[in-house]
Amino acid sequence: MRRALEGVLLWAPLTIKLGLCIAGLLCYSSIAMAGNSLSIRSANLSAYEDDFLLNADVEINFSTEMEKAIQKGFTFHFLIEFQLVSPQKYWFDDEIATATQQVALSYHALTRQYLVVRNDQQRVYASLDEAMEDLSIIQDVKVFEKSDVEKGEKYRAHLLMRLDHKKLPKALQMEGLTSDDWQMVSPRFAWVPVLFK
Repeated sequence: MRRALEGVLLWAPLTIKLGLCIAGLLCYSSIAMAGNSLSIRSANLSAYEDDFLLNADVEINFSTEMEKAIQKGFTFHFLIEFQLVSPQKYWFDDEIATATQQVALSYHALTRQYLVVRNDQQRVYASLDEAMEDLSIIQDVKVFEKSDVEKGEKYRAHLLMRLDHKKLPKALQMEGLTSDDWQMVSPRFAWVPVLFK
């Protein structure tokens, strides 16, 4: 009985330390997840008349610092960059088409509204969540013409979304070089599109 009790007492500090380590890791991961992130969930190309249009869904998370900066009136510009290539076996891929779209997100303190500007079209939202929902949907963006591609050829599409550092407000440009709060780049999303059915 005494020996069993000594064994329990011997393991108790180790169990407590292990529990604290696990709790610390969980707290750290939840703090890390609370930062800025961009991730493309899905993307596809659809034919419309003489063009191919890009549609995609992006997961966007802002850190507390970014949300504060938006509410202070800073405008953030995002770039959506698309590329279509023809893979080559023994050489660099042939670039068939590239397209870039710029989207801006800002807050108007006087009207207490969030603004999303895309291709000279402005949409107004009452909450940041609604504005982020709009920002996360890429819809019917013309990326290339049907005449740019040939039937029977294989193609690969790449999509990337990122915060445009060149258009960061001057007050944040230097901080943007060193702080993770302003480093927002999605992993490159690649897929093999079915262009001809």
